[in-house]
Amino acid sequence: MNLLAHGVGSRTDLPIPLGLALYGAGAAILISFAALLLFWRTPKLGGPGSGRPLPAAVQATVDSPVLRRALQAVALALLVLVTAAALAGPGETSRNLAPWALYVTFWVGLVPAGLLLGPVWRVANPLRLLHRLLRAAAPAAPGAARLPALGLWPAAASLLVFLWFELVYPDRAEPGTVAAFLIGWAVVHTGLALWFGEGWFARGDGFEVYSTLIARLSLWARRADGRLVLRNPLATATATPETPGLAAVVVVLLGSTAFDGLSRTAWWQTGPGAANDALSGTLGLVAMVALVAVLYLLGTWLSGRLAGQPLRVQPRRYAATVVPIALGYTIAHYFSLLVLDGQTTWILASNPFGVAGVDLFGTYDDVVDLRAVDPDTIAYVQVGGVVAGHVAGVTLAHERALRSERHARASDQLPLVVVMVLFTVGGLGLLFGF
Repeated sequence: MNLLAHGVGSRTDLPIPLGLALYGAGAAILISFAALLLFWRTPKLGGPGSGRPLPAAVQATVDSPVLRRALQAVALALLVLVTAAALAGPGETSRNLAPWALYVTFWVGLVPAGLLLGPVWRVANPLRLLHRLLRAAAPAAPGAARLPALGLWPAAASLLVFLWFELVYPDRAEPGTVAAFLIGWAVVHTGLALWFGEGWFARGDGFEVYSTLIARLSLWARRADGRLVLRNPLATATATPETPGLAAVVVVLLGSTAFDGLSRTAWWQTGPGAANDALSGTLGLVAMVALVAVLYLLGTWLSGRLAGQPLRVQPRRYAATVVPIALGYTIAHYFSLLVLDGQTTWILASNPFGVAGVDLFGTYDDVVDLRAVDPDTIAYVQVGGVVAGHVAGVTLAHERALRSERHARASDQLPLVVVMVLFTVGGLGLLFGF
């Protein structure tokens, strides 16, 4: 997988001293918290009914069943193409379209797609179309009544499976392995949708749930009555339903990204991860997810205890506040991967099966332009992504605290803020090396 290693800047890429970046980032969180306490004394973000309605013609187009089926058909065709390329294309990872399309263009691309277009994968998910085609043969969904009780726990599990496959499995970049994963993912989720009903995709398909969470920070939103509106992204994030399992989803996302950073440190590569095998990688991934979970649970439980709130609902109540933090980490880690390695997908798409003389877009002989973004820009995006994500997270946490207790004290929120500072410093440290 070296050819697809997630490329982020090392410490030498940071144009300012690491210590200054760490202190500055931590100070930014604390200053933001102090400013919120002074000037944000009542809930200020709109609720599910807020937002500026878009023209009816825009809503009619977006909600058109024809458009949705067309997008799903295109996505299904691309899925078939990528799978076929994995099976019948060049055997070398560097020349096969499938690994680059899955790990770079699709997985990393879900972030800008969600921010710019909203929950695009919920609309274009090809498995929804496949499910509808198969539903005629099996119209009943025996497990539909049980689906709501599962919450988002299935999505957390499916995301963890994919992230283990992406970050740990030794042969993850081999085209045949990618094909097996894509086929397996489609079969499993389509089969579960036949059992639980189409609602499975919104609760169990990790890709769709991830895309929908990212879209919570988009300008596009839905009012409670279904109207398409433009809205402050923080207001949309605040309105995220407190669904069971939501905290698990964001913890998996944050912990896996932290492990990705850890796995590229000299300490890991010469110490616990020196064997570079599935066992050490699995233990490292589980340990980082568990560490993030423990810190998050401690922060929310202590804040809830100080505020006199029920402890069991606290992790779910504040889970949406971690979404911008996870987004900031994702941007920081994978910005350069998408901008630089993402070019490879377009290059290889010109000849997905490696047939001599084929060059559909005239790009097959191109090489990646490493000058597309300079190291300083990458470093600033990394620091900015982490800090901005945490500032947004602190803001959302403060808003949530005010909504649950109008006269929330500063001390009530302090444990969660301390955890966010630890996440900030730890995230930057893993990015640039302590």
